[in-house]
Amino acid sequence: MKICIIGTGAVGGLLAAHIAQSDHQLTLFDHQEQINTLCKKGLSLISPDGSLLTTKNYTATSELKSCLPQDLIILATKAHQISSLAKDLQPLYHDKTVVITLQNGIPWWYFKKHGCQFDNLDLDCLDPESIISKHISADRIIGCTAYCAAEIKEPGVIHHTEGIRFPLGELDGSTTSRIQHAAKVFTDAGFKSPILTDIRSEIWLKAWGALAFNPISALTHSTLEEICIYPDSRELVKEMMLEAEAIANLLGIKFRVPMEKRINGAQKVGKHKTSMLHDVESGIQLEIEAILGSIIELGTLTDSPTPQIRAVYACSKLLNNTIRHNNLFIHANNKS
Repeated sequence: MKICIIGTGAVGGLLAAHIAQSDHQLTLFDHQEQINTLCKKGLSLISPDGSLLTTKNYTATSELKSCLPQDLIILATKAHQISSLAKDLQPLYHDKTVVITLQNGIPWWYFKKHGCQFDNLDLDCLDPESIISKHISADRIIGCTAYCAAEIKEPGVIHHTEGIRFPLGELDGSTTSRIQHAAKVFTDAGFKSPILTDIRSEIWLKAWGALAFNPISALTHSTLEEICIYPDSRELVKEMMLEAEAIANLLGIKFRVPMEKRINGAQKVGKHKTSMLHDVESGIQLEIEAILGSIIELGTLTDSPTPQIRAVYACSKLLNNTIRHNNLFIHANNKS
């Protein structure tokens, strides 16, 4: 199978390192500096047990137009990067090319093939001009969410600390031969990829925690454990999650995990920095719209108030604006 992974950050790099051990024809796409590293030094993965895997069993490129048509495209970029890439994906398509999306938060395609009153609606905060929907057909998409903790130690080196679960689901909930083939790619690479009949509920479950933990972590430079242990921040997490739960329920979503268990699960991950905090420390644009803006927009659609989420959203946008306009990265250093 011809597979292209778009974006070789923490999650994309983790997938790439494992899939590269198979017989698939793997292509990696990223910006030129990252591609130079991947070509020169290879892609290295530090596993949870401390073992090191380094591979060069792939083709690496910064030019999508140079790629041949692919059977499977794994979109592992940040949500806000997709619109600038969507049009350039055209050379990678053949009639049956599948696109797996792996972004944090609520995806742009949320209402595609949904069947509810908002069926086929584009979310303005994620795809305001419908550029993504125009160039990535919903017919190609398989939804996915990543349950893993990984970080970039240095260019081309990924540290995987825990989690190997990547559930998949067709947008209409069906079980097709193509999703079975996609799941086999993941499972053969050592991941757990159950096929779900309601991928939106699974995406919501992860987004439910992310909408609170990611921005609070970014704003306070705190780990998951610290946010959960400190009473005031834990209470804020609960209030944000209650607002989101009310929206999800109105959209037909019922969480299979109680809120306290979801929060306690985050606490058990320990002193883990969220992806948004890593982005703050690296001076990278934050995934605010997919993680927070989308929830607020869904709240507006369902006439659900989101005062706590809106307050954190405003502070997060200001932080993002400060980082971008002043070309900053913000890192908390120990006084000692």
